[in-house]
Amino acid sequence: MKIDLHIHTKTCSDGNLSIEEVFKEAKNRNIDLISITDHDSIDCQEEAIALAREYGISYLHGVELNVTFQYLNKSISVDFLGYQYDIGNQELKHKLQLIKEHRERRARQILGKLNDEFDKEGIERFTEKDLKNIKDSVDGVFGRPHIANYLIEKGIVRDKEEAFDKYLVKCDVPKYPLLLAEASRLVRNAGGILVHAHPNDPRGTSLVSITPDLDEQTKVIEKYMLEYIDGVECWHSRNDEKTTAHYIEFARRHGLVMTGGSDCHQKPLLLGTLDIPDWVAEQFRR
Repeated sequence: MKIDLHIHTKTCSDGNLSIEEVFKEAKNRNIDLISITDHDSIDCQEEAIALAREYGISYLHGVELNVTFQYLNKSISVDFLGYQYDIGNQELKHKLQLIKEHRERRARQILGKLNDEFDKEGIERFTEKDLKNIKDSVDGVFGRPHIANYLIEKGIVRDKEEAFDKYLVKCDVPKYPLLLAEASRLVRNAGGILVHAHPNDPRGTSLVSITPDLDEQTKVIEKYMLEYIDGVECWHSRNDEKTTAHYIEFARRHGLVMTGGSDCHQKPLLLGTLDIPDWVAEQFRR
């Protein structure tokens, strides 16, 4: 059985393929169970349910929420996955709409900071027309990757790595301050479960920003997060064997749901490439 419970689309997030193309690819790869977990958006869930029926693929409602985690008077950005919630829950939909609106304001502020950098380098400033061009390129949720793509298109940088290293890290603006307790309440009140995403991701929003030590990471979860979460993502495309084994043992010790997914944005196409055991699916059928 092939499982992938962490997938992003172009339609509602920052993936490279539309939601229909994702399902076509999943069918071609004989994936049995998937979840679309677009960033701070559940707008594609109804279409995902319909496409799952059409392609004969089992499906879990999903979403990836970016959370502002307070640790020792410092704000840390961490990601969590919500599964099996009611897609019609009004409180959840309202909060995600607020986050979407904040993303657009944030993008405008980032462009303002970029212009300050351009002035120093003698590069022509971005205008309202540039902002409109970037927004027109967005199918899903507006984020920094879309600005990076535009910087490449304009010939200001060679690739996304340079866009982030040279400009987008320096010019960042805080995301919507969704706290862990609120994220947990929103998802659980909508009938879902909250899962800690890629806790040891060396290149993503993760506990690595606090410590790279696995034992220390799980101590942080035990002390500050355990009451708010229902599971942990044990399989991830950037996990090594030690990380996966550590988090499986941790999840078993605390009776947590264990999930796994490629975190596929289709750049490259990692859909369904992880060896996730069949019993992961069984946790959602009970």
